[in-house]
Amino acid sequence: MNIDWAALGSVFGVSLLVTVGLGGAFALGIAGLSRASAATAAEDGGTGGGTGAGRQALLARLGAYACFGVCLAAVAFGIYVIVA
Repeated sequence: MNIDWAALGSVFGVSLLVTVGLGGAFALGIAGLSRASAATAAEDGGTGGGTGAGRQALLARLGAYACFGVCLAAVAFGIYVIVA
């Protein structure tokens, strides 16, 4: 039995990077939604947030949705690779 260590190492490296990257993207999405919720609460609570808090909430929500989109695209690509 002959093991191709270079191929095994490259598969390990790529899977590690993708796992850390997707985990990080999902965590950033959760943090963005939390920040958007806090900014919306500050705007609704009248703590002096003004329109800046609303804009901050919108940008945080859009960033979170972008991160979740990256995660969804990676999962869809994985399913495509498995099926094809």
